[in-house]
Amino acid sequence: MTRKDEGVKAQIGQLRQQINYHNYRYYVLDDPEIPDSEYDRLLRELQALEAEHPELITPDSPTQRVGAQPLKEFSEVRHVVPMLSLGNAFSDEEMADFDERVRKLLGEEQIEYAAEPKLDGLAINLRYERGVLVQGATRGDGHRGEDVTSNVRTIGAIPLRLQGDEWPGVLEVRGEIFMPKQGFEELNERARNKGEKTFANPRNAAAGSLRQLDPKITATRPLSFYAYGWGELSVDRLADSYSASMAVLKGLGMPVSPEQQVVQGLEGCLAYFEAMAQKRDSLEYEIDGVVFKVNDLEQQQRLGYVSRAPRWAIARKFPAQEALTVVKDVEFQVGRTGAVTPVARLQPVEVGGVVVRNATLHNMDEVRKKDVRIGDTVYVRRAGDVIPEIVRVLPERRPKDAREVVLPAHCPVCGSDVIKPEGEAVARCTGGLFCPAQRKEAIKHFASRRAMDIEGLGDKLVEQLVDQELIRDPADLYSLTREQLTGLERMGEKSAQNLLDALARSKETTLAHFLYALGIREVGEATSQTLARQFGSLEALEKATEEQLQETPDVGPIVATHIAAFFRQPHNREVIEKLLGAGIHWPEVEVPPEEQQALAGKTFVLTGSLSRPRSEIKAELQELGARVAGSVSKKTDYVVAGEAAGSKLEKARELGVTILDEEQMDKLLAEIT
Repeated sequence: MTRKDEGVKAQIGQLRQQINYHNYRYYVLDDPEIPDSEYDRLLRELQALEAEHPELITPDSPTQRVGAQPLKEFSEVRHVVPMLSLGNAFSDEEMADFDERVRKLLGEEQIEYAAEPKLDGLAINLRYERGVLVQGATRGDGHRGEDVTSNVRTIGAIPLRLQGDEWPGVLEVRGEIFMPKQGFEELNERARNKGEKTFANPRNAAAGSLRQLDPKITATRPLSFYAYGWGELSVDRLADSYSASMAVLKGLGMPVSPEQQVVQGLEGCLAYFEAMAQKRDSLEYEIDGVVFKVNDLEQQQRLGYVSRAPRWAIARKFPAQEALTVVKDVEFQVGRTGAVTPVARLQPVEVGGVVVRNATLHNMDEVRKKDVRIGDTVYVRRAGDVIPEIVRVLPERRPKDAREVVLPAHCPVCGSDVIKPEGEAVARCTGGLFCPAQRKEAIKHFASRRAMDIEGLGDKLVEQLVDQELIRDPADLYSLTREQLTGLERMGEKSAQNLLDALARSKETTLAHFLYALGIREVGEATSQTLARQFGSLEALEKATEEQLQETPDVGPIVATHIAAFFRQPHNREVIEKLLGAGIHWPEVEVPPEEQQALAGKTFVLTGSLSRPRSEIKAELQELGARVAGSVSKKTDYVVAGEAAGSKLEKARELGVTILDEEQMDKLLAEIT
């Protein structure tokens, strides 16, 4: 090996060590030292070096989390130390019986227990040899599981190499792979938007994600991991107690639950269970109970096992989170963004200690997929503060008079048309400027900096104005008086006058800003600019057909439908007339011939930290006829990359898109203007 090769190898080793350390800070200590952008930079540097020197890639490199080739099937793994299940307690009395049995068998007055949440995920066995992860296996039947090593490697919370150098030659770590609540909701939302099947709960999502034959799919799923024990060890034990052993695992880089505690006797167990029941809904992950283990490992050994469970541990379970009930009716609610959502009215049923009367059905695609009908018997699931949802229907119990759910043609709140564009999962009310359900959100957007830029009109003030019925639509803002404003909370004479002055200034705007302020679905700043240039006047745009709208660059069938539907509503047109009557105006739009626009037809994407505000650069490019997009595609002509540019820069490289730094962009603009 040459001196240069040795230098590269050392550099790669140093980068791996740094990345592993920062993974430890992030996943185990929950105390990151560097921002995500710096972590991404280190990882990209390592990826680049390994791409140049593939012979130096090792299985424990942080770059190997992206997923290996798809598998035809999982191979079988035999557990040297069986992965046993736990006995359950469903009441304080059963918990007291467990404690009494343990005390009698050990001849002790009081027992010290290790307590931790019972995660609702999938049990996993991670085998490390000489500090390197060599195998990941599911629990299976406790004696034989499935080899999911390739998938386990994609989970960022699981270290590919243990921290430090004082680890056993063989160490099997056992724990739970789970999907955090937020990740689960986002995963299901993406599936709903694509018309794909959703997961019933985070546990199913975690299990389904880990058992993908293609590890690249697992790599896209938001999975995490907490350790709660061990299997085969090449040493006698890690420490003398369970709690001390978990501290050893944490020191080696294993994430463990921050809720782990040591409690004294039955009273300590009951208090901990009650505390976790209160805290349950605020946790970032689902739990279905609490696990108590005798803390002293010698006492554990003396207690031994019975059947398929240890005598020294028990799971105190929470009340069931699912129950059977009947759908009595389905009504439709309108959200703040106009989404029209079906809500099932249920025969009241207790789920997880709470009486449930309603359940969300998300959208009509979900209603059709689950085939929910009025009169059906259904399973309802409740998870914390999340709105209860219908998990599945029991078609065998369907009555003959069960009725199908029908999407209303008109908004149940304001009467405007309800549309559901082809390819979209969500139906929406088109009365954006008028609909009371959307009122606050429409006014906040209207007043925002990139829309009408009404300085001093913040979210809380908008909410006060709407709640006190001083405004019903954006046009009412221009009728507010000093007396009305000074009567509001935290609004003095000076603040009121400042807001009135800001409202007066906002009347002088541009057609593009006004269009953006209207809050038409899918019409952002770039599209507003394009529409203003294409049509030249509000009147021409209002009269445009969907076919004419689609002749505008970057306006496809869905966006054209949204625009046409918005202007078709009498309520929206009335509010626009009120706004114009209040004095809102703009200079006539000059529509230069396309051939005179130096960047006409060119698409730019801005990424990373730039020396000037992005909005300023964006406006400069748009003035020259360019389109400024938010994501990179094959149709992108240029990507302008600043410091700490991330995934967009990588995508541009993959697609062969021209990449410019700011200096190169300025040079390009200077040459064409």
